[in-house]
Amino acid sequence: MDTNQPRPRVVVVDYGAGNLRSVARALEAAGAEAIVTERGRDFVGADALVLPGVGAAGAAMRGLIARDLVGPVRDAVASGRPFLGVCLGLQVLMTWSDEDGGVECLGIVPGRVVRLPDGLKIPHIGWNQVHQEKPHCLFNDIPDQANFYFVHSYVVVPDNRSVIAGTTDYGLPFTSVIAIGNIFASQFHPEKSAAHGLRLYRNFVDWAQETSSVQTLGEHL
Repeated sequence: MDTNQPRPRVVVVDYGAGNLRSVARALEAAGAEAIVTERGRDFVGADALVLPGVGAAGAAMRGLIARDLVGPVRDAVASGRPFLGVCLGLQVLMTWSDEDGGVECLGIVPGRVVRLPDGLKIPHIGWNQVHQEKPHCLFNDIPDQANFYFVHSYVVVPDNRSVIAGTTDYGLPFTSVIAIGNIFASQFHPEKSAAHGLRLYRNFVDWAQETSSVQTLGEHL
């Protein structure tokens, strides 16, 4: 990150889920100004957004709806600013989740969220490897098959496999990272993933700063 430029302002979306402070601390350690907020109007001046998540899809969508955040989140994605989804924050990007008897999600990335198969220990908790299916700036300086920390019972199944950026084996391979345009979202928790997780957050902050710099330059051309 260019230390001569202002720190990127990164909004951490507060929709009632846990783990917000650990995400904010990781972003601050990575060089960002982290703003935890449940107000959609605070998204407007941000350089990037993080949608974190701990819990279930039904509660997450109720929290987003109750705080009138569905529109602002969709608008933030449509704006082209870097957007990071974490764990449940990945899952609610899909069209539909089978959790909680069936939940309509944000519909930003076409696909479904399904429970891990019977016969596996559920939830899947602990360290596991991520196979990088395609290059991305958030993987910079992170080796293929690096270990990250997972806590989940459901996984995403995107309609279009071209958005899959990382996979992980747990009885069978599942999608652990998606990347499309300005969206990068992981099933694992970078903020709980030691050095590789912090590196991913640093890469995200760098991405936010670079994008902000390009937008600022464009405004002056």
